[in-house]
Amino acid sequence: MNSPLTHFDAQGQAHMVDVAAKAETHRVAVAAGRIRMLPATLELIRSGTSKKGDVLGVARIAAIQAAKRTSELIPLCHPLPITRVAVDFEIDEAAVAVQCRAQVETLGRTGVEMEALTAVQIGLLTIYDMCKAADRGMVMEQIRVLEKQGGKSGEWKAEV
Repeated sequence: MNSPLTHFDAQGQAHMVDVAAKAETHRVAVAAGRIRMLPATLELIRSGTSKKGDVLGVARIAAIQAAKRTSELIPLCHPLPITRVAVDFEIDEAAVAVQCRAQVETLGRTGVEMEALTAVQIGLLTIYDMCKAADRGMVMEQIRVLEKQGGKSGEWKAEV
């Protein structure tokens, strides 16, 4: 079996990729996504008057924690010694949304794209959880890797 999908062996069985022969390099991944909501919900977040407290502050901590625990959530991910996680939220008035951006870094043998994606998704899910009493119709969307650096494939950037 010759497949670009590295998580399958020659017999098509799922396995954890052996990264022992890979060089340790500084690896960086940036992911982003957003959650759209009602204008009143966005105002609750902006004003800090949500009954559950600082929505974006709690979501930031949840996103960081999620990046650190990605290998516990995604079955074939390697546990990684993450050296940095930065999570930023931005209120997008025009889209009536909150944008989330996560950058994850490590010095290791495999990339941190999954950690960055997990951070974004959990950050957005936390916003949903904290605001669902006001708006059950929130929509998470456009969650994707924006860029990655390191490893033998070098740099990659998403087309905008």
